[in-house]
Amino acid sequence: MNHNARWLALALGLTLAGMTHAHSFAPATGARAPDDTYLWLEDIDGNRAMDWVKQQDATTVGDYAQSPAFKQLDARLLEVLDSNARIPFVQKLGDYYYNFWRDKAHPKGLWRRTTLAEYRKPEPAWETVLDIDALAAAEHENWVWHGAQCLKPEYRRCLVSLSRGGADADVVREFDLADKAFVKGGFELPEAKSQVAWADQDHIFVGTDFGPGSMTESSYPRIAKLWTRDTPLADATTVYEGKPKDLAISAYRDLTPGYERSFVQRALAFYDSESYLLGKDGKLTRIDVPDDAESSVEREWLLVEPRSDWQVGGKTYKAGSLLAANFDDYMAGKREITVLFEPTESTALAGYSWTRQHLILNVMDDVVNKLEVLTPTPGAWKRQPLGGAPALSSIDAGGIDEDDSDDYFLTVTGFLQPTTLYYGTLGKGDAEAIKHSPAFFDASKYQVSQHFVRSKDGTRVPYFEIAPKQLTLDGTNPTLQYGYGGFEIALLPSYSGSIGRAWLEQGGVYVIANIRGGGEYGPRWHKAALKAHRLRAYEDFAAVSEDLVRRRVTSPKHLAAMGGSNGGLLMGNMLTLYPHLYGAIVSQVPLLDMKRYTHLSAGASWMAEYGDPDKPAEWAWIRSFSPYQNVQPGEHYPPVLFTTSTRDDRVGPAHARKMAAKMQAMGYDADFYENIEGGHGGAADNKQSAFMHALEYTWLWQHVK
Repeated sequence: MNHNARWLALALGLTLAGMTHAHSFAPATGARAPDDTYLWLEDIDGNRAMDWVKQQDATTVGDYAQSPAFKQLDARLLEVLDSNARIPFVQKLGDYYYNFWRDKAHPKGLWRRTTLAEYRKPEPAWETVLDIDALAAAEHENWVWHGAQCLKPEYRRCLVSLSRGGADADVVREFDLADKAFVKGGFELPEAKSQVAWADQDHIFVGTDFGPGSMTESSYPRIAKLWTRDTPLADATTVYEGKPKDLAISAYRDLTPGYERSFVQRALAFYDSESYLLGKDGKLTRIDVPDDAESSVEREWLLVEPRSDWQVGGKTYKAGSLLAANFDDYMAGKREITVLFEPTESTALAGYSWTRQHLILNVMDDVVNKLEVLTPTPGAWKRQPLGGAPALSSIDAGGIDEDDSDDYFLTVTGFLQPTTLYYGTLGKGDAEAIKHSPAFFDASKYQVSQHFVRSKDGTRVPYFEIAPKQLTLDGTNPTLQYGYGGFEIALLPSYSGSIGRAWLEQGGVYVIANIRGGGEYGPRWHKAALKAHRLRAYEDFAAVSEDLVRRRVTSPKHLAAMGGSNGGLLMGNMLTLYPHLYGAIVSQVPLLDMKRYTHLSAGASWMAEYGDPDKPAEWAWIRSFSPYQNVQPGEHYPPVLFTTSTRDDRVGPAHARKMAAKMQAMGYDADFYENIEGGHGGAADNKQSAFMHALEYTWLWQHVK
């Protein structure tokens, strides 16, 4: 497993990184702008700030969430999210297949398991392992499931993470899968942004809030320790201590039978890290790959994904490649490297997954997937195709148990194609379809097309369009354009019953813009919009909008835009830089105050993406994409809705609060809604999620129909 990716997953997404505690937060210090009259809204739980939030929520709900149409849409979206016909995706742990499931009867969720034989049935029999609703009721806490790490190969003991209200900060408790109960006197950590991993049954690696100075400036653990069972946490042995400006420090043990090894990961910045092999004597030996490369170790293999061209052993390997070497030989100094994938102008690596004897590659070609199976053999790697996605759809495959089998799950999905889950064994014929997601809307009325447009600098930018088959090109179609454009995340075709019901069925056109900053064409596509080049992402999004108008799909009056997190920053810039292109904008859990973002929540984590506003030279270009500073009176901005969550301890609600308050004071049409729970996802359960989406789509329809 690539454990650096674990930290990146915490810090982005359609999510971003967070601070240590969310329940009591005073305004951050540093980079205070003397003319910022809305600093008081940074006091997350302060009485004045919360009174303002409650008043804003009441106004927005009163205006948009009281009509019969809203209530019908809310119910229909909740029906999608709570549907018992959804595919229950599983993870194999030992002899069982585990699933976490939320529905109407279990809004907080059930951790449950079944056997493979049962899982293959249309209606599997499930055994409940942990009922989060019952636990929350018994402990009078609003617990939100954050997952579990289980100790192999027995898979009896697990480290379960639970969050209060959906914040990233969580508590960790040891759980016994045989007893289906928490272990009395077992490993347990109080609420913090912790990193934990099993070393063996009586030891865990732990990074947490050990006290003042133990967290990085990005609010992740700065110190990794080895903690022995039945001893105080204060007695845990330090394995590695990083610097305050590091992003995060973590340690873990690969427990693959026959290949047990311990590692330390020092994340220097968002895209730079150092990995070390931890010897039994405590000595650290660095894995000598570039700081900006992703690396992972599986059995005898080291895999490396360089993000920049890499010269080693007299050869140059392209950025975005996937390279393989024998791990022990590499650590001994040999540089015999095999290229498993090399990108082209239209292709990029979407991901990979191991089975016991094979490696499955997922490659994007103009944002459409195809799969390939690689098998290491003496002197070479054998290659054979596993399959490609249907036109303008997505396909993905992953090994089920890389230690013991070549079994794999494969999914196929598309904008108009409900997800199908296949089960197969590599080398033993085609996979068998075993699960089908239900259709939540009539897809026969619509068609998917892919288009390309030239951005301001001439770069070819793709976008997907989902529209009625009999679309009239007269410029009057309500159109919703979605984008993200950051952190090397690609937006791929996928099925959404919510979008189908809330937008397509109402007569709308839905567009996904694959702009720079994302990962659709690998590292080069991402780097093209980093830091001083950030405006390219916004130019790309504007070019797609202009193309939709040029093609007479829509017109600015009927064109809406929406995005969340980094995509919420994108929306803030479309609002302030390209207001003439849109009739309405929804900015979800956004970054907006780029002058102070490094001092709010975990903003310091993302300086590798945006830059450091405390450095005058960098602020000079960061300011060009800081909506909070760039919004001005006397302009013609389209109506905008900002949505966020009080318990968002990643980006934090201060950005949306301050922007809405500032725009309202200037007399603009700026609505605001803040969910009290939910973390960076905006909602803590399906009911809250359905409400938020119904609110956003109802608001959009009232502005662009």
